Amino acid sequence: MRHRIIRSLQNGRTATGAAMIGLVLIATIFAEFIAPYDPKEQIRSEPMSPRVKLRFITDEGKFRLRPFIYPQKLADPLMLRYEDDRTRTYPVGFFVRGYRYKLLGLLESDIHLAGVVSNEPNPPRLSLLGTDALGRDRFSRLLFAIRFSMIVAVLGALLACIIGIAVGIFSGYAGKKTDALLMSAADTTLSLPTLIVILAARAAFPPELPPAAAAFLLVTIFAAIGWAEIARLSRALVVSTREREFVLAARATGLSEGRILFRHILPNIAAPLITQATLIVPFLLIAEASLSFLGVGIQEPDPSIGNMLAAAADLTHLKNLPFEVLSPAAVLFLITLGIRLLADGSKRTAS
Repeated sequence: MRHRIIRSLQNGRTATGAAMIGLVLIATIFAEFIAPYDPKEQIRSEPMSPRVKLRFITDEGKFRLRPFIYPQKLADPLMLRYEDDRTRTYPVGFFVRGYRYKLLGLLESDIHLAGVVSNEPNPPRLSLLGTDALGRDRFSRLLFAIRFSMIVAVLGALLACIIGIAVGIFSGYAGKKTDALLMSAADTTLSLPTLIVILAARAAFPPELPPAAAAFLLVTIFAAIGWAEIARLSRALVVSTREREFVLAARATGLSEGRILFRHILPNIAAPLITQATLIVPFLLIAEASLSFLGVGIQEPDPSIGNMLAAAADLTHLKNLPFEVLSPAAVLFLITLGIRLLADGSKRTAS
């Protein structure tokens, strides 16, 4: 009974992590469709507005099956205080027309998952996380920020793992001198202060880079500093596995070292390597957010988790709109938690 409960809890953690990462992947792929507004669009008359509240009950106590919002108006421009205009209501619907975009860069459309249903030329916006200091929709910007961070972190981790596993396997099979040389390089890389190295490498290039160029540069930097740890792990796993009985038996049958490596050794060490590769992603996510927060990552007006969090440096904004300002940090925490749960579940399943 006890083992069943433990197994159920482990499966629940894995399912929770998979669901969280699945939602992030959906947001990453379909950001244009889910985002109700252009993340770069500025409405200067609505700076730092709070999030709108979806309502089902009117002030008269009537229940509406369809959610609606009250438009917000800027009551005090100096203090950035907003009030609801309760004289009008605007229904919220699904599959509403908005700004035009190309989904996945291929399918052109103007249909969005949700929005305000109105025939007015400028209806109130469905700002689920309010707006920033320039009147840009914070929820839309957060979706695109998640996309950039996930692409950079996942590609950086993938490239780092390819390099690290290749180096580790070669080192595990090579002679003592080559093994010592490669592992010395890995140890040197591991001993470097990672964030300082990333900052120094990024500072060597112009700060104003297009998003694609900035992403390519960050992926390259992350791969260059992230390969060493998984190289160490893969080398240790190869060394501990190559003298086991099933490998010796395969070698006795006349199989080549290449076939032994890919058919017998790699399948047996894949699980810990996958777990380690998964754990690299949260580190790179935080590194990318740190770079953008410090102003050397992706630049405005393109959104990133780091440059959105820069608004938290203004204590007035943080005090007035704590949830809206800190929402990128909450998303970063949830992504990291989901990856950790998923990695921990896969590790326990493999063991």
